[in-house]
Amino acid sequence: MTVIAEKPLVAVLATGGTIASSRGADGSASPSLSGQDLLGLLPPVAVELRPQELLARDSASLTLADMQRISDAVGAQLADPRLAGIVVLHGTDAMEETALLVQLQHLPSKPVVFTGAQFASDHPRSDGIANLALALDKVLQGGAGVTVAFGSRQFPVWGLYKFATDSADAFRCVAHEGMGPCRTLPAPVAGLRVDIVAAHPGSDGVHLDASIAAGARGIVVSALGSGNASPELVAAIARARARGITVVVSSRVPEGILAPIYGGGGGGHDMKRAGAIHARLLRPGQARILLAAMLANGRPEEEIAAIFEKT
Repeated sequence: MTVIAEKPLVAVLATGGTIASSRGADGSASPSLSGQDLLGLLPPVAVELRPQELLARDSASLTLADMQRISDAVGAQLADPRLAGIVVLHGTDAMEETALLVQLQHLPSKPVVFTGAQFASDHPRSDGIANLALALDKVLQGGAGVTVAFGSRQFPVWGLYKFATDSADAFRCVAHEGMGPCRTLPAPVAGLRVDIVAAHPGSDGVHLDASIAAGARGIVVSALGSGNASPELVAAIARARARGITVVVSSRVPEGILAPIYGGGGGGHDMKRAGAIHARLLRPGQARILLAAMLANGRPEEEIAAIFEKT
C-alpha cells in the first residue's frame, strides 16, 4: 500500500505593508492585497498554506496594541502541533520591532519568519513574492525562533535594523554575541506608554519632559555617537528617574557596540550617573520594544539593566 505523506502545514499571517500594496489613482501606495491574493501569486508549492488576515496597515502606523495582536496570533498558531512554522507578512518600517516582540513573548520552538517588500506589488522592481517564497523556504528548513528573511538573506531578530529605504536588500543586524532574554516575557504590552526621544547637538530636555508629562512608563533616548547628548538632557533624565521612569540610552548610529565612557556633562557616563541604562547593542526601535516587554512583565530594574548592558 502506498502511503501518501502529508504536506507540511505553514500558517501565513497577513498584516499589510508594502508587500500587500499597490498604487491608487492618486499615485500613493497602500495595502490592497489580502494574504490569499499574495499566496495566489506564488508558483506551485508542496506545502499546505493556512492564510490568516490580521491587519491591512502600513507598519509605520502600528501601535503597541497592533503589534500585540500580531504576537497573540502567532502564539495561537504555534499551539497547533501540526504546524511546521509561520510566515508573517509585515511592513518593513516596523518589522524589527514586531519581530522582536514575538521572539520575547514566545521564544518559539518552531520557525517564525517575517518578510515583506520594499517595492509595491505593481512596481517594476516588485520584490514581495520573491521574499514570500524565500520565507516559506526558510520555514521548511526548520529551526527555532524568529528570523527575518528578506532580499536573499536571513537574519536573527536581536540587533536587527532596517538600513536602506530604496534597496531590496533592506536589513542588517548589528554584530553581537548575546541573544537577549532566555525566558519568555508573555504579558501584553498594549496600553503601555514607552517613548523614544531623539537627541541632537544642543538638544535640551523639552521633549523628554513632555514624555514625563504624558505619563510614559519608560523612555528611550536616541542619542548621538556611543550614547551621548547634552547636560540639559542629562538633567531631564534625572527628573524622569526621580519620578520612577526607566530611561534607556541608545544611539542613532546604526552599527557598533555602545559604551557609556564620555563625560563633559552630557556624555554617556553622565547619563549613567543620572540613572539611565545604557543599551549595549539594541537601537532605539528595538530598545523600546524590549523595555516595554520587561516593564509589562514587572521585571526589576536590575534585570532590565543587565539585559540591556550585557547582551
